[in-house]
Amino acid sequence: MEKLLEFRHITKVFPGVTALDDINIDLYPGEVHIIVGENGAGKSTLMKILSGAYEATSGELYMEGKLIAKNSPQVSASLGISMIYQELNLVPELSIASNIFLGHELRRGGFVNKAAQEKRANELLKEIGVYVNAGTLVKQLGVGTQQMVEIAKALSRQAKVIVFDEPTSSLTDSEITELFHIIRLLKERNVGMFYISHRLEELFQIGDRVSVLRDGKHILTDTIDHMTMDDVIEGIAGRKIENLFPHVRKPAGDPMLEIRHLTGSKFSDVSMTVRAGEIVGVSGLVGAGRTETARAAFGIDKYESGEVVVCGRKLPKRSPSRANRLGMCLLPEDRKTEGLALELSIRENIVVSSLKALNPRGIVRAKNEATEVGKSINSLEIATSSMEKLVRFLSGGTQQKVVIAKWLLSNSRVFIFDEPTRGIDVGAKSSIYQLMDELVAGGAAILMISSDMTEILGMSDRIYVMSGGKLVGELDSEGATQNEILKLAFSNV
Repeated sequence: MEKLLEFRHITKVFPGVTALDDINIDLYPGEVHIIVGENGAGKSTLMKILSGAYEATSGELYMEGKLIAKNSPQVSASLGISMIYQELNLVPELSIASNIFLGHELRRGGFVNKAAQEKRANELLKEIGVYVNAGTLVKQLGVGTQQMVEIAKALSRQAKVIVFDEPTSSLTDSEITELFHIIRLLKERNVGMFYISHRLEELFQIGDRVSVLRDGKHILTDTIDHMTMDDVIEGIAGRKIENLFPHVRKPAGDPMLEIRHLTGSKFSDVSMTVRAGEIVGVSGLVGAGRTETARAAFGIDKYESGEVVVCGRKLPKRSPSRANRLGMCLLPEDRKTEGLALELSIRENIVVSSLKALNPRGIVRAKNEATEVGKSINSLEIATSSMEKLVRFLSGGTQQKVVIAKWLLSNSRVFIFDEPTRGIDVGAKSSIYQLMDELVAGGAAILMISSDMTEILGMSDRIYVMSGGKLVGELDSEGATQNEILKLAFSNV
């Protein structure tokens, strides 16, 4: 079979950084080619060269055996190359049909033919098993359906190559199942697909081949049939990770966090307990009320009734500062907007919750700050050339370590982790899991909200399951199965 697309000796150099170094990767019709690697490995840079957003420093790109002499977003689109990014590229105030044909509208007599667009859009949606009227505004759709609109948009341009960049990061399990069904339909139509994901279990569900990038270099390419999860992890991390989930269960101590009959607008009568030395997982579908419960427990959002007790002391409502003074902290799902100040340095982010302790009487003691931040960087192995480096330039895993360092410096002992490894590569995941295990081994307590079932099963001592805003079950992690968790998760939908 002839190759659909070829990257030949692609190199991309930014000032002071070689982002891609002599990359050779190809794609066949009807193939799902998985691209994996740590954050900063070069995956997105390679795909931006394919889309025409970046120009390669050297090397060549071939489509159906023909050299693409001068690529651009317009040239790429004209050749049938479509990109579906994690952040969907849709206009919420426009209809599905208008979004699908945005930039290549169907016209009659010089005017946009809305009726023809809606008719064709409905046909495209039907082809991929989506039965929503094309006149519906995009803002009225769920994330999963919006993603299907992006796929229909690609098909409207006669797509031959589709790039999926972290497509399942915000989808429910049922939406992921539907997406994989669509991908299999696209395979039957001989559409070639590059698929980028940090969720390694997805490789073996839909992939045909996998290529690993590390530090801008092409490490390996092989068929899924010839690879194991350990092979992929070792290729990504550059080392053997003998046990991705290092948590060892130990006898639990006294209760450190007690959520008692908490009721709010998105959750009702939720009770949870986390003891010293425990990691307690919270599982459930998107919209189950897990994050809302955690935010209310920490004092960010209001709740109607119930109480929260930290280390034996009742928390007042809506008082995150009081929660923090009692040793409680929340590491939010969206660390970039809620956990960090991206335009500030590593040092400034780490000390922000400990300014009074580090600078008594309001006098800034830069030496004290630098000493404590240096200790944090060393103990958490935060990869940086300087504590003055802006946080926005760090990888996802390193950013998460900065958030943890901030709370450790403020003497936190009760941690709520909301999606602790979302968007983080496997090497950084291993590091975060190791850190979590060390925290509870030292007597801390962790409540971990996660949509990653392997993470829930691999890192939890006990597992709470929420559905429809209610707590519907508690499982001992020893012997718990994914099916048991899913059955509970769907019980109150």
